Amino acid sequence: MKKALSVESLERRSVVQLENASLLGPSSFPRKSLSFREDSPIIDHDYGKFSQDVISSRVLRSIKVVVFSTKINLLLPFGPMAMLVDKLFDNHGLVFLFSLLGIIPLAERLGYTTEQLTLFTGPIVGGLLYATFGNATELIISIHALKSGLIRLVQQSLLGSILSNLLLVLGCAFFAGGLVFHKREQTFNRHELTFCNHQADPTLDFGLLLMAVMGLLFPAVLHATYTELEHEKSQLTLSRFTSCIMLVAYASYIVFQVQSQKNMKVLDNEDVGLSKEASDDAEVPEISMWESMIWLSILTGGISVLSEYLVKTIEGASKELKMPVAFLGVILLPIVGNAAEHVGSIMFAVKDKLDISVGVAVGSSIQISMLVIPFCVVVGWMIECPMDLNFQPFETISLFMTVIIVAFMLHNRTSNYFKGIILILCYLIVSASYFVHTDPALVGKL
Repeated sequence: MKKALSVESLERRSVVQLENASLLGPSSFPRKSLSFREDSPIIDHDYGKFSQDVISSRVLRSIKVVVFSTKINLLLPFGPMAMLVDKLFDNHGLVFLFSLLGIIPLAERLGYTTEQLTLFTGPIVGGLLYATFGNATELIISIHALKSGLIRLVQQSLLGSILSNLLLVLGCAFFAGGLVFHKREQTFNRHELTFCNHQADPTLDFGLLLMAVMGLLFPAVLHATYTELEHEKSQLTLSRFTSCIMLVAYASYIVFQVQSQKNMKVLDNEDVGLSKEASDDAEVPEISMWESMIWLSILTGGISVLSEYLVKTIEGASKELKMPVAFLGVILLPIVGNAAEHVGSIMFAVKDKLDISVGVAVGSSIQISMLVIPFCVVVGWMIECPMDLNFQPFETISLFMTVIIVAFMLHNRTSNYFKGIILILCYLIVSASYFVHTDPALVGKL
């Protein structure tokens, strides 16, 4: 009996020693007395050092991927320079320009981290993330302007983003792609476009854009024809009601496109059997989900800070640069704020991926017109700022004509450099119009 107990005890001791050896490593195997107690200074020191090394390595790798992986981040120092100039000098023009340049890399990296985050989510959540952060720069600037009571600046900057995407971005993409592939016309199949992970349809796209034009047109006509039931109240009530309808329409559009995408994937897998190949070719995230969320918070905060400088110096910048506020809001602000997106669309066209270029330009315009603009009206409603959809006849007509021209350019799904030239020249006409345009609503308010 004693011999059996001794053998059993020896076996148990051997098992404990083997477990300690496997957990602590070969160097710690002789130390049979070591245990995993919380008060063990050696183990805590080694584990703490290991944890710090791992955390430091991941932080450095994340910074390298997000900050040092693109040349556009060379513009990052302009953000701190804007704050420094604002503190030391009374030069609103420089602060405004430096803030614009500093926002460019932050906006581009915000789009990148959003894309990384959507790789960990499904199509529905991914679509909502794109809708939220895809035009976060414009939304943050608009909210700061609303808090300052600059309603016309919000309206004109958002309108300028739509005009810039539809005319300038699309025109440059067509022109660049047409020069590279001048021996043939580039084609794009709008039914295979993907924007925000959704299947796109030209009739839906321009139907939504025309719905946005209708939402902006009626309050402007109601005000211009003096047919309001209650002066300056009916258009505000109509704008808030219409904004809610537009938000419902945009949400329905996302759900419809997600369902269409799911059905398309099922058909593709059944007919061609590419499910395994698609899973093999799936994009691998470069940073983790938590790193993406942390970077989204940091970048959003940076854009918010620079947007505040941007908004508070626009009046002084208008006087020092001798440019109308309408021109700064409609032309300059959207061009610089969406510079990274513009360059990306051109690069896709040069690589003969015109589907993506058209999807970015048209899809971003839909987001701004059907999501950002009505959302700003609702936010103004909450903070008691009378933001409405009365964009004035001048702005509304320019938007309507832009949508019509782009619809005609895209109806046959072909592109060449001449179409690009036409769209760019149309944008120059719009730019010149706003340069000589004086907005009566801004006189004495900015």
